[in-house]
Amino acid sequence: MIHKSAICFGEILIDDFPDMERIGGAPLNVASRLQKLGVETQIISQVGEDENGKKLLAYLEKIGVGTGLVSVTPHFPSGVVQVQLSASGSASYEISYPAAWDKIRLSEEMKMAVKKADLMIFGSLVCRDEVSRNSLLELLPYAKFRVFDVNLRPPHYEKEILVELMQQADFIKFNDDELFEIAEMLGSTFHSLEQNIHFLAEKTSTSDICVTKGRHGAVLLKDEKLYYNSGFKIEVKDTVGAGDSFLASLLAKLLQEEEPQQALNFACAVGALVAAEEGANPDISNSKINEFMNV
Repeated sequence: MIHKSAICFGEILIDDFPDMERIGGAPLNVASRLQKLGVETQIISQVGEDENGKKLLAYLEKIGVGTGLVSVTPHFPSGVVQVQLSASGSASYEISYPAAWDKIRLSEEMKMAVKKADLMIFGSLVCRDEVSRNSLLELLPYAKFRVFDVNLRPPHYEKEILVELMQQADFIKFNDDELFEIAEMLGSTFHSLEQNIHFLAEKTSTSDICVTKGRHGAVLLKDEKLYYNSGFKIEVKDTVGAGDSFLASLLAKLLQEEEPQQALNFACAVGALVAAEEGANPDISNSKINEFMNV
């Protein structure tokens, strides 16, 4: 196996469901799955000097994700999100502000770590505050390969910042709603998914774009070729973290130089298996994934 490394930048937080608490945040979920798939992963974030901060750090240590770049602040609380699930398992979020992860300050150690890593993954939510946003924008030029995980959480995004992040990225991941919303924001008159993928690829000078379509699978544009997976049939328990595990699985396989179609199939299988379980980061063995793909 080819040894690879990644850095995730952004929010780590407590997801507060009506009946339980879970540890989450898209960058943490992506980091967790990358680590489980053999990619050595660190996370750049910040927690509060509180019980939730201790829980978050303990969780990262338990799953083997590097915490050396997670700072602790007495000035802001650790992030908390109120999560509501619909009857179909889809989630809606109310995100507390300000949280410790809104105030990530740049350090030389971060620059060195980003320079060394094979890829850096970041989202749009962490850019809602200028402190973390400025740190991210200063770090991006040091990255070998930049992955933008678009994560639109109203009202926490602005067109200008999304455009800047897309233009900085080497790879962009959207869900289908996000793709259409941003394409329209940038003046697209197209109606099909494929036309809008090509429209955004041209607008942002990004050759690699992936769009998830929920239970209908995903589309990947890589090196000017489109790859498709039409999804796997499962009974959804909750969709929290399914897209994060999908992205981590896709990136892990592409880093290991798998064929794009095989990487996409694997990622769709993992995303489906996560949606079939409760919580964002269930343990799923490679043998279970392979068995699921081959049924």
